[in-house]
Amino acid sequence: MESLSDEELIARYRLAPASIGSRPLLEELFRRHQTRVVALCYRLTGDRTQAADLAQDVFAKAYTGLDTFRSDAKFTTWLYVIARNRWRDTLRARQARPREVPEDAMVDVELTERNEALAALDARYARTLIRTIMDDALDETERHVMTLHYGHDMRLDAITAALGLTNASGAKAYIVSARRKLNAAVKRWNAKS
Repeated sequence: MESLSDEELIARYRLAPASIGSRPLLEELFRRHQTRVVALCYRLTGDRTQAADLAQDVFAKAYTGLDTFRSDAKFTTWLYVIARNRWRDTLRARQARPREVPEDAMVDVELTERNEALAALDARYARTLIRTIMDDALDETERHVMTLHYGHDMRLDAITAALGLTNASGAKAYIVSARRKLNAAVKRWNAKS
């Protein structure tokens, strides 16, 4: 395949049925030009991450528009035109977005007390802290019972049966013991903080 020109690869791709047999033709075509397209995108953007994103966008656009390629031009020229046009589209989109909002435009905006991202981080931290305290303070059976009862709303008699607990009070005894241990662990944690 390496002996074939870009235009010959495209011609064979167009003749091949849309199947696995045509995929190597495209892979070879794009492999040949990947480095140069990424380099061009880097010259346009001046940023490695943006260059990689733009290059990927260029190849996606080339793939979907390969049927529109006319063999009267070189394939590389066509790819470079796609890269330049995609970069111009990106610049136009950036220019259309306002960079800074004037303060007077924000006068009527209702401020929110709750930031959802911060709330999600707080909840994640709380879960991690609870899991750490449970791991430190409770034995495996107590952790299981607490998780099933409070985390999954499972009834105590169902937990007793599911875990095969044979003590007289079943899961309830583990809940009482776990709560006592957790209260002591939280007091110790609060004293450290």
